[in-house]
Amino acid sequence: MNELESRLLKTGAERLALLGKHAERLMQGYTRDDVPLEGLSDGALRKLLAARVLWRPDEQSGVKLAPKVRDLIAEMLADETRRHVNADVAETLELVRSLVDSYREARSRGEHWRQEQQLLRLRQEVDDLNGRFADAIDSLWQRLNSDFGFVSQLNDKIRENDRAQKQIVRLLDGLALIDFDELIELVGSDGSLRKLLISQLQHRLSHHYTSLREVQRRLIELMARFRKQQARSRLISGMVAFMREHPGFVPGNYAKRSEVPNLFNHAAPLSAAASPALDRVLESRVLAELLHELPIPRHAAQTVESAVPTLTPEDNLAAARQQALKLDVERFYLAVLDQPQTEPVSALAYLKESHLEWPGEIWLFQVIAEYQGLPRREQQAFHLHQQETKASTFNDLRLIHDVALAVAV
Repeated sequence: MNELESRLLKTGAERLALLGKHAERLMQGYTRDDVPLEGLSDGALRKLLAARVLWRPDEQSGVKLAPKVRDLIAEMLADETRRHVNADVAETLELVRSLVDSYREARSRGEHWRQEQQLLRLRQEVDDLNGRFADAIDSLWQRLNSDFGFVSQLNDKIRENDRAQKQIVRLLDGLALIDFDELIELVGSDGSLRKLLISQLQHRLSHHYTSLREVQRRLIELMARFRKQQARSRLISGMVAFMREHPGFVPGNYAKRSEVPNLFNHAAPLSAAASPALDRVLESRVLAELLHELPIPRHAAQTVESAVPTLTPEDNLAAARQQALKLDVERFYLAVLDQPQTEPVSALAYLKESHLEWPGEIWLFQVIAEYQGLPRREQQAFHLHQQETKASTFNDLRLIHDVALAVAV
């Protein structure tokens, strides 16, 4: 018996012993939503999680049976309602739709016990779906970190890489089959179903997508590392083959040769650099003479004009129209102050009587903006009334049709 077979036998016996030791607790988890943890030590829980007998979807949820263990129990019990004949994602989603319909039917008839049973089955199906994705990603991750790197040929590595890429594509296609728009329409306003099929499922799918991105990153890293090692091994293999064909070959000292092959002449030439030795006191006089002989750079004085903002003719025209509109609105306010009556004056009526050519919407906007730009004490001298209506029965947007201005008494 070789070492690999003995290790497999030992690991398998330990896993089967775990199943037998915690059989009653596992059956309780099979009949319920979560596995009860009362009386289960931390060491036993860690062993069950490491053996993939149990798994925890996230920190907030409880510990659940692994999908393969649940299928094994259902197969041994001949429990057809829980045995997965087809582990395809589309088949699981079809089963989820059927269970949601049964749940709604039981709720409409007031059959609370059947409603709870359907909800429990829904939770188990969603957990099994998440568990299958998690197991597939974990299996791919383990393969990348174990036997994926132990291939001797580049073609074998390319085939391994293609196989892993196809597995990732299959997982992504399976995740893409879950349409949350369809699920939102399917569950309606039921809080339990929305939490199970929308909130929790979306959170788990985001985790699966993140894990797949990490797997792809690891896959690319391993492929790049192998290509680098393959290039080095090819160089060494070529050198070994050359030495076998030329056993008397002795490498020459290329640094002392006047004619260097082009292969070794790729480096850029070095430019000699010099700096004054300030620590040599005896040479300070020579250094000072050299500094005095350096030519003095002469730069012609340049006059710099102050920059002014550039205004285009279009900007000047827009500024002039804005100023004219502001003056007309100020005249409107003065006209309201000069009138003897205290009744409100319509802004649109004043615009028509004064024969001003401003559009009504722009005129009303400027009248309101002028009022809001006044200081608080000056605003108290006026009453601004806005004639507005709702946009529609179901839209609370207010449409302003006219503005009336009056002097506060």
